[in-house]
Amino acid sequence: MRKLLMSLLVAGSLMAGGIGAALADDASAPAAASAVASDTTAAAPAPDASAAPPAEASAAPAADASAAPAPAAASDAAPAAPSAPFSVDSSKINSGDTAWMLTSTALVLFMTIPGLALFYGGMVRKKNVLATLMQSFAITCVVTIVWTVVGYSLAFTPGGSFLGGFSRVFLTGMNYIKGDKATTLTVSHLAPTIPETVYFVYQMTFAIITPALITGAFADRMKFSAMLVFMTLWSILVYSPIAHMVWEPTGWLASAGILDFAGGTVVHINAGIAGLVCCLVLGKRVGYGKEAMAPHNLTLTLIGGAMLWVGWFGFNAGSAVAADGRAGFAMLTTQVATAMAALSWMFAEWIAKGKPSVLGIVSGAVAGLVAITPASGFVGVTGSLVIGLVAGVVCFWSATWLKHKLGYDDSLDAFGVHCVGGIVGALLTGVFAVKDIGGADGSVILQAKGVLTTLIYSGVMSYILLKIIDMVIGLRVTEEEEREGLDVVLHGEHVE
Repeated sequence: MRKLLMSLLVAGSLMAGGIGAALADDASAPAAASAVASDTTAAAPAPDASAAPPAEASAAPAADASAAPAPAAASDAAPAAPSAPFSVDSSKINSGDTAWMLTSTALVLFMTIPGLALFYGGMVRKKNVLATLMQSFAITCVVTIVWTVVGYSLAFTPGGSFLGGFSRVFLTGMNYIKGDKATTLTVSHLAPTIPETVYFVYQMTFAIITPALITGAFADRMKFSAMLVFMTLWSILVYSPIAHMVWEPTGWLASAGILDFAGGTVVHINAGIAGLVCCLVLGKRVGYGKEAMAPHNLTLTLIGGAMLWVGWFGFNAGSAVAADGRAGFAMLTTQVATAMAALSWMFAEWIAKGKPSVLGIVSGAVAGLVAITPASGFVGVTGSLVIGLVAGVVCFWSATWLKHKLGYDDSLDAFGVHCVGGIVGALLTGVFAVKDIGGADGSVILQAKGVLTTLIYSGVMSYILLKIIDMVIGLRVTEEEEREGLDVVLHGEHVE
């Protein structure tokens, strides 16, 4: 596995160096972009949100923005669309879209607390359940502050190809002004029919769940302090740049035409490869492969998985950023792919091991949710069925045979489900994308570009961050502490 990790680092060194230089350029010269954004926020004319259909390109936070530029005919007929947050009269806000996005925001937050927390908490041993729950809850708090201070600005404002500007640091310029005769407020150029505050919190929930997913890879062995430092830095230096590249229209991958409707690359591949690097750097759990490490409470895992399934409708259908037909279609494809993946994992396990398990069917459902995420706003029912079928079988294979063959200790299969499932979904989006649904043709080659960029950048940066943290404060608890259990050692509590 050291050879695997070193190969990743060598392969990514050139690209990481180029991206790092670009990030430095963006950070050192933000004034122009910030000034443009500030001017646009203050004075840009608002598009007629009530007159234009709210669906397709401008409505989705990422998929449509990264999918394809507006048709030439529309560009000729109307002024250029705003390229930075701007102010509008409150009459331009669509109440239906806003209500749906408020609901979607709550659903996506529900995915992390309590959904992911319970899903992961039930899979660890009893002595580590509270520490696992604590990780998801603490990450929710930490990333909320990081996103408010700088993350949102770096991800979703104009800047360079790899990083946004600083016009929204501490949410400067984001406002709601109620006047005697008129009320004005700011909106994002990516979501002009809803308040920018709503779009900000919606994207915050994505920024929260992504690092929380990583914790499944290193469950049972990382220091709580090291985890907090890593997630803070990772959110700023890895998540925000990837989100900008994929979802901001001027981003490198967005301008190339990468399709990612709701986070196949930004969330799942990003978190999954970081998880693999984490478990390789930390090493295997004490007793791994020799001692029983069965889940202590699959009831919690099933409940958490069900919460993830329900919350995922906010994740995928909410990414339309409108209460429209495309949101409905994303909801349909999400449900179909998830059910198919759960069944395909179940039957694969039934054939391979002789019995279908609860852990297997819920893991299959999560694999389907992951795989359909980048495709949900681009594919039809046939595509969703195939994506679900393939994801269930491939993720079962990666979480069992592949992990055993390569010998890494991905505690709760964060890499095997999220990274592998995200890759399956991203590539198959290029195969099954329907232009009449998403407004863009798919390309497997372009999708592979997005996959490789995310793997290399996130993998290399995660490794660098982990090694620095290990040198400064240490990453892993001692063997004695690990055997005693993280609940008591790190938090002074335990479950009776």
